[in-house]
Amino acid sequence: MARGVILLAAGGTGGHLFPAEALAHELNARGWTVHLATDDRAERFAGHFPAAAVHPIRSATLGSKNPVALLGAFWKIWRGVRQASAVIGRIKPDAVVGFGGYPTLPPLYAATRRKVPTLIHEQNAVMGRANRALASRVDAIAGGFLPQDDSPVGAKTVTTGNPVRPQVLEAAKTAYVASAGDDPFRLLVFGGSQGAQFFSDAVPAAVALLPEALRKRLVITQQARADDVGRVKAAYAALGVGVEVSPFFSDMAARIAAAQLVMSRSGASTVSEIAVIGRPALLVPYPYALDHDQAANAAALAAAGGGEVEPQSSLSPERIAALIGALMDDPERLTAMAAAAKSVGKPDAARLLADLTEAIASRKTVSDFRKGTPA
Repeated sequence: MARGVILLAAGGTGGHLFPAEALAHELNARGWTVHLATDDRAERFAGHFPAAAVHPIRSATLGSKNPVALLGAFWKIWRGVRQASAVIGRIKPDAVVGFGGYPTLPPLYAATRRKVPTLIHEQNAVMGRANRALASRVDAIAGGFLPQDDSPVGAKTVTTGNPVRPQVLEAAKTAYVASAGDDPFRLLVFGGSQGAQFFSDAVPAAVALLPEALRKRLVITQQARADDVGRVKAAYAALGVGVEVSPFFSDMAARIAAAQLVMSRSGASTVSEIAVIGRPALLVPYPYALDHDQAANAAALAAAGGGEVEPQSSLSPERIAALIGALMDDPERLTAMAAAAKSVGKPDAARLLADLTEAIASRKTVSDFRKGTPA
């Protein structure tokens, strides 16, 4: 018999949905029935989401300064609030948990109006706009990197870390093995839902500048936009480099585990998964993020010695070639970086977030939760 119902709300990108998926698995294992509210962008992810039902909810981005566009966005969000309120009335959740992105606004706002316990999880070191809009209304805030302090937000924040999926925990069992001598060197390159085009342009050009002896060792897996897959494959083929290129890899955790070096953006989920699995990384924060959250996320891993952070503006093909070449020639350093990354991973984040969710569902306060949680 199910213990109750938890409604998760997440934006339609992997960065929002993957932590929600991890929590869903943990709650299901504890006997809860999980529902998901999201938008239509989530279809390619939500097909594998462990939820009893997925509820598409209308929402809109409040990025425009055009008054007519803003009015239309508010109207769409309000329609989403009514839609979400009807769902909440029907499934009667014990708590509603949001993971960021504008699609979380209607379900969380509707839940607070209905006096349903609410919790938001902020993956990044800098709180996103949707979560900022909800922070004063919800009962608790879980943070991937956010601090607990005496500020209005910090007072109801619990630093849980970012939940990672079961596939990531499984991949974390694979020990890091450095590549030395003439052994194949597996390089994984991915850019998330935004920014993969930079890597499609820059990395093949950088590989072309590597000494032939290093280039022959490379085995590359690279995420690229669908429009870029053909030209990226052709560029590597001309260099005689083994490569697999795709717009999306469903087994990304296993591919991280198989890599000797990861080159990627530094979204919160990406940094968390790299740390839990324990792989050395070259992190290139997405330069157009409004809150520079990726730079803050990357800094946390770099401070531990698990990664190097390089601004995109400084990454010429020559610079990338120099970075990759130096690391390929230094397996001891890569091994140390892998260990440092793993030392700051939080493999128990899903358990901690599930504990907090259950506390909020039973209408405990954050203060009560902290008193009952070992330091």
